[in-house]
Amino acid sequence: MRYLLLAAAASLALPLPLSAQDQPPEAEAAAPVDPQVRTRNLTGTFAGQRVPYRATVRETVLESDEGEPEAVIVTTSYVRTPRDTSRPVFFIYNGGPGSGSVWLQMGAWGPKRVAIPSDARDDGAPPYPLLDNPDSLLDVADLVFIDPPGTGFSHLTHGTDPEKYYGLRQDARAVAEVIRRWINDNGRWNSPKYLGGESYGTTRTAMVVDELEGGTFNDVGLNGLILVSTILDFAAREPTPGNEMAYLVTLPNMAAAAYYHGKVQAPSVEAIAEEARQFAIGPFATALLKGQDLPDAERAAVRAELSRLTGLSETYLDQANLRVTSQRFYKELLRDRGLTIGRLDARYTGTDFDNAGETPDNDPSFYGIDAGYTAAINEWLREGLGFETEREYQSIGSEPGRNWDWSLGGGRNAYLNVAPFIGKAMRENSQLRLFNAQGWYDFATPFFGAEYSLNRYGIPQDRLTFRYYDAGHMMYVRDEDRAKLSADIRAFIRDR
Repeated sequence: MRYLLLAAAASLALPLPLSAQDQPPEAEAAAPVDPQVRTRNLTGTFAGQRVPYRATVRETVLESDEGEPEAVIVTTSYVRTPRDTSRPVFFIYNGGPGSGSVWLQMGAWGPKRVAIPSDARDDGAPPYPLLDNPDSLLDVADLVFIDPPGTGFSHLTHGTDPEKYYGLRQDARAVAEVIRRWINDNGRWNSPKYLGGESYGTTRTAMVVDELEGGTFNDVGLNGLILVSTILDFAAREPTPGNEMAYLVTLPNMAAAAYYHGKVQAPSVEAIAEEARQFAIGPFATALLKGQDLPDAERAAVRAELSRLTGLSETYLDQANLRVTSQRFYKELLRDRGLTIGRLDARYTGTDFDNAGETPDNDPSFYGIDAGYTAAINEWLREGLGFETEREYQSIGSEPGRNWDWSLGGGRNAYLNVAPFIGKAMRENSQLRLFNAQGWYDFATPFFGAEYSLNRYGIPQDRLTFRYYDAGHMMYVRDEDRAKLSADIRAFIRDR
């Protein structure tokens, strides 16, 4: 009707009618999509239990209000056979925004995993072995890996406005719709349900739980949220000049990394992390908040303790006004060895073009693993499960991030914190529990930042479980931590 009214108004403004050949072309309708579905019946051994399962790669088409296809979302599900509706279902995605589910699927919980070095060495060149994964969670839950719009093989159809899908709320609505449709198509409305992801996937979880449980009608009840490398409070992480929280949140990570590389001494990483926590929320916070009113004696005492905890010289700390950004720390910690350390995982080291710069050339903990994962997901989905496409799998796609809407509305929105959505969901669902996994050596989503955002008022503390691992952002790249992570989540799911 709106289109007809506009067309009528436009025609009244013209002195003469347009000829047929002069008529503007109507918007081209999106081509119809025939969703692809590929299935395989397989068997694997997980946590010592032999499990027959069906693997399904499926395209789900999301449509506009007018019924036109707008987005094609790919899910990969692993469901024990014969189907048992009493089994939990775990819906999983990664982060970015723009990241496909390759990392958790081929590194942590899928029935197959890629073999890369466990000791923070470069993954080298192909071939990368594709192995059975005994640490998959298929013994305790059916698994549904979701590639949100613009990630993996999922994509927007020609002509779809990216603003409809690329954003905090837009993305959550799309993922929630895919989950609802999967539940409905598979008859799993009354199955226990878990939801979770990694990195921005934890942000997505807060948004999706609000979409699934936050309404008045047709709620989808959840049993648990599983967060890996959590980022909920973005303002506390951003080192914008004047934002002192960023330095407090990352200090324990600096201490842990310094401990790992032998720059500081402590009984354990847990011990040095706790010392840094207490110093961060005590003398360090006080000193930063005093600004230029900080007395010289107090500055000297804080500087000395910072040096002891971080392994950086007092001269360097003084020149940085006690405020060392993560990027500077990656370069400075091992400068005397000619090495940089990783952002995603500080255990990794790299060699830059020269040793004089202020920040690293690149992140050795990302370029050290990315090729192996990309090769593995393409081989498994295309060759192993028979998915056919000419599209390139977007492990880390740039399109969503470039177009992402970070606004939640409500004015200037200078403080982005989605943790209150989790608190609301837990207050309104008395059986909803949360599991949080953090690596000691993760600078992308610091463990102290996760602790800070989840102990705010409004989040029931008696239903939170925290676990820590001796690796970084993707703790499952370390063999011992992959097994520990899976064991911890098995216990969490069984304890419902």
